[in-house]
This record gives sequence, structure tokens and C-alpha cells, in this order.
Amino acid sequence: MEKIELRLILIFSALFALTAIIAISVSLIFLLAIAFTLYFFREPKRVIQNGIISPADGKIDYIDGKRVEIFMSPFDCHINLSPCDGVVERIEHSKGKFSPAFLRVLKNARKTIFIKNEDGLFKIELIAGFFARRIVCYVKEGENVKKGQRIGMIVFGSRVALEIPSKFEFVRKRGEKIKAGETIAVRI
Repeated sequence: MEKIELRLILIFSALFALTAIIAISVSLIFLLAIAFTLYFFREPKRVIQNGIISPADGKIDYIDGKRVEIFMSPFDCHINLSPCDGVVERIEHSKGKFSPAFLRVLKNARKTIFIKNEDGLFKIELIAGFFARRIVCYVKEGENVKKGQRIGMIVFGSRVALEIPSKFEFVRKRGEKIKAGETIAVRI
């Protein structure tokens, strides 16, 4: 269980207990908040497919050349996976705005994870949004990662971008709903 998940559940549980004494109907709001928190932080089992996999659940809302962006709604799983095997070459944190994630804003806060392997450099951007102001990174520079391994999480929604080397081509289209672990690009 994530620290933030545990903290939220404890807060909502305390508020539920306090309000249940005063007004049972108000306390139900906190019960729903507990249920949503458990749902939001879920980590379903994934079948990792061939090729370069999607690092996130969500809807592809931008694709151009070697870059794809995936909008994650609050109902998508927010654990982000490595799209390939490789070594984490570097991790960059960029401060910025917290504009709504459904808007494609280039100046939002983000963590960028660069994974290098024999095929080239893969760039994964975990981009914060209005509600998602916390990005958790599960990997470190110099670490070997496997395709499908957890690399990060954006707490309460946002967007993930993936840039692939020139020898790959995206096989998914704008508007498609995808799941982390599904094939998103293949070698040409």
C-alpha cells in the first residue's frame, strides 16, 4: 500500500467515524471517498504483450511522429510501467504549472524517465495535472528495468507521454483506449 493511499484512508476513516456520530448521511461521503481511494490505487495484474508496450492506461489523445500522449482519467489505473527492457539513464524533474490534464499543456510539472537499451533511448514523461500534483518515481538512475515493471505513478490523474526511437512505429491511433502492458509500437 502506498504511503499516500494509507494516509488518505486513515483521514477518511477518521472523518467517517466523527461524522457518523453527528450525521450518518454526511459520513457516507467519507465512506465513498475510502472506496474511491482503494479503487484508484489498485494495481491489476497485466499480461505484458510483445513490442513496445503502453506505459499507462487511458485514451490516446495526441500522436505525432515518434511521440504519443495518453490521458489518464480518474477511473484509469495510474501505475505506470516501463515500455521496454533497459537501463534508466537519467530522471529529470521539471517544475511547472498544474493545468488540467485533459488539456495538452507543455508547461505542466513532470518527471521524465529516460530508458536506454540496444534499440535506442525511450523517453517517458509523467505529467501532473490540476488534481494530480504528486508524481511518484519507483526507479533510480542506473537501475536495470524490465518491460512491464512499475516505474512510477501520478496520483489522481494526468497524462503520460512516450517518445520512441526512430526504428519503431506506433500501431495504435488517436482516440483509442489502451491499457498499460498492451503493445503500442513495433520495430519497423
